[in-house]
Amino acid sequence: MATEQTPDYAAAARAAGGFQFYDTTLRDGAQREGISYSVNDKLAVARILDDLGVGFIEGGWPGALPKDTEFFARALEELPLRNAVLVAFGATRKAGADVKTDPQVAALLAAETSAITLVAKSDVRHVTEALKTTYDENLAMVRETVEYLTSEGRRVFVDCEHFFDGFGHDPDYALAVARTAHEAGAEAVVMCDTNGGMLPSGISRVVATIAAALPDARLGIHCQDDTGCAVANTIAAVEAGATHAQVTANGYGERTGNADLFAVGGNLAFKLGIPVLPPEGLADMMRASHALAEIANLPPFTHQPYVGVSAFAHKAGLHASALRVNAELYNHMDPALVGNDMRVLVTEMAGRASIELKAKELGIDLAGQPAVLTDVVEHVKGLESEGWTFEAADASFELMLRGSMGEQVRGFSVESWRAIVEQREDGEVLSEATVKVHAGGERIVATGEGNGPVNALDRALRQALTQIYPELDDIALADYKVRIVEGVRGTDAVTRVLVGSEDGTRYWTTVGVHENVVAASWMALQDAVDFGLLRRGRIGGSNA
Repeated sequence: MATEQTPDYAAAARAAGGFQFYDTTLRDGAQREGISYSVNDKLAVARILDDLGVGFIEGGWPGALPKDTEFFARALEELPLRNAVLVAFGATRKAGADVKTDPQVAALLAAETSAITLVAKSDVRHVTEALKTTYDENLAMVRETVEYLTSEGRRVFVDCEHFFDGFGHDPDYALAVARTAHEAGAEAVVMCDTNGGMLPSGISRVVATIAAALPDARLGIHCQDDTGCAVANTIAAVEAGATHAQVTANGYGERTGNADLFAVGGNLAFKLGIPVLPPEGLADMMRASHALAEIANLPPFTHQPYVGVSAFAHKAGLHASALRVNAELYNHMDPALVGNDMRVLVTEMAGRASIELKAKELGIDLAGQPAVLTDVVEHVKGLESEGWTFEAADASFELMLRGSMGEQVRGFSVESWRAIVEQREDGEVLSEATVKVHAGGERIVATGEGNGPVNALDRALRQALTQIYPELDDIALADYKVRIVEGVRGTDAVTRVLVGSEDGTRYWTTVGVHENVVAASWMALQDAVDFGLLRRGRIGGSNA
């Protein structure tokens, strides 16, 4: 799926000694609101990134942050990297200081990494107002620090902070900073859109200008996402001549974030033909993205390009009709190449093709069963008009589909249920539920208590059914969501309940809809239990 210009980009990367794919999740990404990595977390993140195949992992700022200093010390013993080079991040020497005695520079050497990234001011306003020094002294700070660190055997990268803002204000000085870093021995001069305010056209223009002025320099790009263009800006910089790209996992970073490792990596590999990750790393992108989200204690972004669970999900019936003929007609690439899957969503927009593809995804062949297809399509559309949704409730849909095919999909029948909520004099609120069900030829009555009516019903149902189905002890309610169905407001609104369940190896979601939230919850709970029994082979097969 690469463009016609792919060979030019690949050739440019080779001419520069290979493309450098540089991750800064552990430093810049950690500045995202809500992320607080422990040292153990940082080590775990680094291992995942190394397994993925990134070229460089920026571990943090030793000397400035105690946690980062500890990380680099432990990394020497606990982080044997197979693919990546560990990088320490820090600043140039202070204004007026001796580079050989500057504590910050000494801390960078003490980290004992083979590579170091220096941040340098490239905007004249930051030189005079933030550093409170002269233009010449700032250039000397860059030159002397790069020369000293390279003389100590370190590979050095220079992040030219606020480069694009600085270029807009004083292009000659921004270029002078880049030239000084390059001539002092920096392996890459990285142009940073620190404020994230650039658009792709501006990035292209500036990078092309610097590339023409410094034809022998390796240029890099670092983009924040304040305009929503970090990924596009990074790609634009590469197209204009950059052969070093800085990214963060899942786009984590300060404010609105940074260029996303997975979107940039996917675009470079599959659209421009620049193999920034090995094939096995590309195929592991979805798993790695979700694992890194777990460590960050953030939910995976379902609509994330390439690696989101919805990245290759199709809803419209027209799409499904084409997909049934040729999956490439509505997929920009094979999702398996990034470890993802194509999914077909079952909604009121579904047609026969959508249902047939969804059934195939679930392992059910509906070929030659037009009556079942028609029945399911009409049933889905009717239910969705009443507020049901099967987009996120594959388990409930599969039960309905198998039921339409004549399979036995109920492991029990319900005689009645009730739930009572009681607030006691001391303010404690308790719930009690009673269920009467028929299973295994028996009538069973069971009672359960819980912290709410749904919890009490869940316990009562399990208590009743484990007598017949002991494997239900392995199934746990993992998630519970309530939505008000659009169109009705207030306490009379129709509610939709989604219940997530798991048994240690599988996770599934079921749905219920009713004017009464407890009744909707019961529907979803009943489907959850039946689906668990179906997966265990306790129900299913023909009703005949």
